[in-house]
Amino acid sequence: MARIIAVADSYDAMTSNRSYRKYMPQEKVRSEIEKNAGKQFDPDVAETMLGVIDSDVDYVLHE
Repeated sequence: MARIIAVADSYDAMTSNRSYRKYMPQEKVRSEIEKNAGKQFDPDVAETMLGVIDSDVDYVLHE
């Protein structure tokens, strides 16, 4: 459960507007998750999230 939450929370943080920055573009978010799969993120969970991101062609998942 914690491994899923780690990826989901990171996705939410990167795709939400913050007081100090605007949300990241989908390509950048995808790149960060892909780059950190097997390091910061469980590789299986990251792979699943990448599939979700790839299916979100209109980027409706952010905020």
